[in-house]
Amino acid sequence: FPSQTVTGNFAKVIHGLNANQLTDQVIQRSKRMILDTLGVGLLGTSTEVCHKVAQYSKIYCSDLSSTIWGHLDFRLPPLYAAFVNGVAVHSMDFDDTWHPATHPSGAVLPALIALSEAFPQKKKISGLDLLLAFNVGIEVQGRLLRFSREARNIPKRY
Repeated sequence: FPSQTVTGNFAKVIHGLNANQLTDQVIQRSKRMILDTLGVGLLGTSTEVCHKVAQYSKIYCSDLSSTIWGHLDFRLPPLYAAFVNGVAVHSMDFDDTWHPATHPSGAVLPALIALSEAFPQKKKISGLDLLLAFNVGIEVQGRLLRFSREARNIPKRY
């Protein structure tokens, strides 16, 4: 009988990750995934669905704001900036995919960038910190997917 819960073990592993564990190969792949996601997201800013969610999100404001990709003069609260930018990434459906079906970068990167922009200037994160956070987000998403019974059934449904 394990002395720790699955959730506790999961949290311990994720909390224990640090930048020293990022190998050169992981860093290079992460950079490629980030660049690909930004490119797909910028292309997606021209889609009708992205325009609709951007218009909807304009009603929200806060003291903190983050950029909407491709629109330097359009800022939203971090939550809504991440939402709009995430829709932009997914709207073209060219973002990265893993099996079982998931689009890891499109869910993780917009949130990370929106949050990092909202940090006070004196607390800005480094590029290595961003890469670590990106990989932690991808790891969390992958592990949650592995825990999901629903994800195991995806191949049977298609």
